[in-house]
Amino acid sequence: MNPTEPSEASSPIIVMTTRDDHRIAWLAALAIVIHVAEAAIPSPMPGVKPGLANVITVAVFIEFGWRTAAWVSLLRVLVGSLVIGSFLTPGFALSLTGAAVSVAVLGLIRLWPGPSLSPLGVCMLSSLSHMAGQFSAAYLLFIPHPGMLTLLPVLMTLAAVFGLVSGVITSLLLASLHGRVANSE
Repeated sequence: MNPTEPSEASSPIIVMTTRDDHRIAWLAALAIVIHVAEAAIPSPMPGVKPGLANVITVAVFIEFGWRTAAWVSLLRVLVGSLVIGSFLTPGFALSLTGAAVSVAVLGLIRLWPGPSLSPLGVCMLSSLSHMAGQFSAAYLLFIPHPGMLTLLPVLMTLAAVFGLVSGVITSLLLASLHGRVANSE
């Protein structure tokens, strides 16, 4: 073998990517940054966060469809948990379950007959389903005690409030992306 010729072991691996792959990577990176930033915010109750990364997931769902939103959500949970050090912990299991249930609900919304929901409605359903998924996983896997059920109304109320906030933010984001925000002068 000639030392000036590259060997098979040193030849580069070329991965062909599409425009959609690049879009998913950029949007997932944005959601991961928000996810990591939220992890640094003190919480009034364990596991309760505003869910601002959901703004990205819902905006992606509305703009690019369910498949792209599912990838962004999954990558956010996986990479975000690796970055903050919670991968394969109970918190990761809860986050992944919440995200999976939320993405499943987005899939059902996509099949919704009749008029489509507003970003506010999508965020509300996404937030409530995320919390329901997390609560179910916590109850079934970690704390199967009837006393847990007393937390459910409080958690679902917080999920509704945070869903409302993220819905307003998502609506404003989408409006600004489409140039619908009037300049205030």
